[in-house]
Amino acid sequence: MTEPTPRKSAHRSRLKLCLLGPALLCGALAQAQTLRPSPQLSLAAPAAARSADFIVVLVNAEPITNSDVRQRLLRIEQQLSQQGRALPPRPQLAADVLEQLINERAQLQHAAALGIRADPATLAQAEQSIAAQNRMSVPALHRQLAADGIDIRRFHDELRTQIVLRMLQEREIAARVRVSESEIDDALRERQPVGDGGLELNLAHVLVRVPQDTAADHVQALQARAQSVAERARAGADFAALALEFSDAPERVRGGEFGLRPADRLPELFVQATRALPVGAVVGPLRSSAGFHILKVLEKQQAGRPDVLLTETRASHILLLPSAQLSPQAALDQLGQWRQRIISGQDSFEALARAHSQDGSAPQGGDLGWARPGQFVPEFEQAMNTLRPGEISAPLVSRFGVHLIRVDERRQGTLSEREQREIVREQLHEEKAEQALIAWAQDVRGRAFVEQREAPQP
Repeated sequence: MTEPTPRKSAHRSRLKLCLLGPALLCGALAQAQTLRPSPQLSLAAPAAARSADFIVVLVNAEPITNSDVRQRLLRIEQQLSQQGRALPPRPQLAADVLEQLINERAQLQHAAALGIRADPATLAQAEQSIAAQNRMSVPALHRQLAADGIDIRRFHDELRTQIVLRMLQEREIAARVRVSESEIDDALRERQPVGDGGLELNLAHVLVRVPQDTAADHVQALQARAQSVAERARAGADFAALALEFSDAPERVRGGEFGLRPADRLPELFVQATRALPVGAVVGPLRSSAGFHILKVLEKQQAGRPDVLLTETRASHILLLPSAQLSPQAALDQLGQWRQRIISGQDSFEALARAHSQDGSAPQGGDLGWARPGQFVPEFEQAMNTLRPGEISAPLVSRFGVHLIRVDERRQGTLSEREQREIVREQLHEEKAEQALIAWAQDVRGRAFVEQREAPQP
């Protein structure tokens, strides 16, 4: 069994279970395709209202009833209202809902033909995840659903539907999406700026000024002075101290630092001399009409290349998994108590992690190692990014359970060429997967026999 972890997989699927907010509703809005209804599907309401349920559409002889349309429509309207979003005209929304149900039904029939189904364990795990994200136990989730007028059996049916659709779509799309090395090469070339476009430099600067009409022997003395400063800088002397002592430029009070600037906002002489240099390199003396310049490269970035420079974080966590014996709220309370004990010095983070954390990092005292942006699930990473080294988060819920996070260290990292290619590969994979999903859904819909019986009465 795989240990729970807040890390993402190498190629993250964009198709996730719909785990909604306060209403705890699991509609089918997570489907990537939003296909408009066919022209023949009239949504005009009949003159006389009908009290009994009736068939609206047959999809390969399987019915979609007015009740199906109405219940889905009401849930979507409730969700949009809770999110503060404006509701579209009801006929338009009803048309979208009906077409969504048709697509869904056609895909479910295709899944059944392939033998794809959600087993009880998968259903229970998904339900537990929904409960944890809403900070409650599964029994409490059931009570809340009942209070909201949502039938538990229908809730399970909709959850089972989403699981099957996700499994089907991932299976179908995985076989259709391939990213070649030449496509990665092309994408990298397209993102590479021309010339110095996108280049940003942070340089530190020492200027040994040479006034106009300075005698030649004095120019030589000033050059020797500049050469001495450059040699000391290359030998490892504190550049900021050298700037403060020897520079005649106004930025001397900042240790000679210009700050990160686009290359086109720096003198061409400086850019030409430092463009190919690594961070930390010193160049000079360089002669200009103002005098002799010594430069140190403090930072450089190249826009258009994916995260060449990035911040890496080393964090630790304690993970508790809500269960029948431990509700999400109880897990939050327990982690809150441990946090106070750690802060007060009564316990150590590492000891509590080894004794209680329910994932593979427990033997290492909760240490998750060095991580780069995007390696953890968003809810975990967002909380982690707000912490300074040494700080401990409040208990938080992710899709994996309930966490206590401590940031141990941060450092600047640079992506290798191979890592840059992997980032581009994943971006291309996600783009192509989204396009393939839309095309596949349209194909499944096009092969379904859809017979309209009655216009829905939402």
